Amino acid sequence: MAYDVIIIGSGPGGYSTAVRAGQYGLKTAIIEKHSKLGGTCLHVGCIPTKAMLHTAEVWEHFKHSADEGIFCENPRLDFALVNDRKNKIVAKHAKGTEFLMKKNKVDWVKGYGKLAGVTPEGLRRVEVTGETGTQVLEAKNVILATGSEARMLPGLKSDAKRILTNIEILNLTEVPKTLAILGAGAVGVEFGNIFHSFGSKVSIFEMLPRIVPVEDEDVSKELERVFKKKGIRVQTGAKVENVQVSDSGVKFTVTDANGKQETVEADALLVAVGRKPVTENIGLEGTKVELDRGFIKVDAMQRTAEPNVYAIGDIVAGTPQLAHVATAEGMVAVATIAGKPAKAVNKNRIPGATYTDPGIGSVGLTEAQAKAQGFKVKTGKFPFVANSKATILGSHDGFVKIVSDEKYGEILGVHIIGPQAYELIAEAVTAMEAEATVETMMSTIHAHPTIYEAIGEAFNAVYGMAINV
Repeated sequence: MAYDVIIIGSGPGGYSTAVRAGQYGLKTAIIEKHSKLGGTCLHVGCIPTKAMLHTAEVWEHFKHSADEGIFCENPRLDFALVNDRKNKIVAKHAKGTEFLMKKNKVDWVKGYGKLAGVTPEGLRRVEVTGETGTQVLEAKNVILATGSEARMLPGLKSDAKRILTNIEILNLTEVPKTLAILGAGAVGVEFGNIFHSFGSKVSIFEMLPRIVPVEDEDVSKELERVFKKKGIRVQTGAKVENVQVSDSGVKFTVTDANGKQETVEADALLVAVGRKPVTENIGLEGTKVELDRGFIKVDAMQRTAEPNVYAIGDIVAGTPQLAHVATAEGMVAVATIAGKPAKAVNKNRIPGATYTDPGIGSVGLTEAQAKAQGFKVKTGKFPFVANSKATILGSHDGFVKIVSDEKYGEILGVHIIGPQAYELIAEAVTAMEAEATVETMMSTIHAHPTIYEAIGEAFNAVYGMAINV
């Protein structure tokens, strides 16, 4: 009997879509090439890195506990136990994902899946190659959720100790004394934050003019300021070349924006220059699926140009490579398949979250983007230094910035850098999804003392009405 839907890939997008398909009563299979469910996010991405970032945050409290009136003599970091805790969290949630498949009657098929044509009856064929050989499954619909993998510099190959991607760095057995990071997107700055806290001398090199370049320019400036204050080297406009690897470390040349060259040496180099979609060798040849630099083009309902083939997540052209985007797109695809109401993903309502210290949370247009689109922009800004709960937490860095349309008070974007910013952004996403105005949020009561009060103050600041500045 044919499946109603086969999902290739079990990352957050894939497994969440499988659960929803089961809830809809669709006969569903999920194919995963690795031995465990969960994909990059669970095993070598979101979850283990955030586990380590939490440990780094706790460790910072121990290092400065005297500020709280708590005296800890000779606190020490056991990196092996840090890794053990991280691995236990990953294992727990991998088991949880298995349970969800069973609960929702989803068949887990182990092996490498790829499209393999269409039957005379019009069903999609999916070829699965596993340890015991190859089998062919049939389905009315296929959802591609194959994810992405780290990009590598030409001529370089990752290894266990010197040239690292997000995978190898999570398996280090000791903290490198010096760590160079190429790329200052979310991956680069998060690992920079972690290993600086753990004692590495960290240097971050970014080719573009600013770090976290997808964020509002003010956020980029603030994170760079804080990192430099901590002792993390940050160099933008930097071109890295001539990487040489030896038994003792890594050496490379850095050329700055003015053409000045410098030789840099480090124990290890983390390459964090982005991720490429996994769309090769998944059977797209001979289909109508359209690609844009390896990414799959889809319509608003996640349909590709090939009938009954959908794509979600990191392989999709035009949407950010974020786990929650993959899940949201999966909900749209499977609802469409099931004939249920579906609302397309609104790109201006996608929250971004970077788990540094201070954290970053953002949604909607940056100030520069809003101006470029022709809006008459009015902004409001409120610093955490004026927030009493931030003082209690000892987290004064950062601010909340509101980008709005002056004419109607429409909220165009919200950009936060500060304590728990990746949690605080939820209010802004909800407000924008509900089409609330600046005036609505000004009159929304915020509890005191809380860090989320800063959001209410920032909305008031749009009209010069903030209280605590």
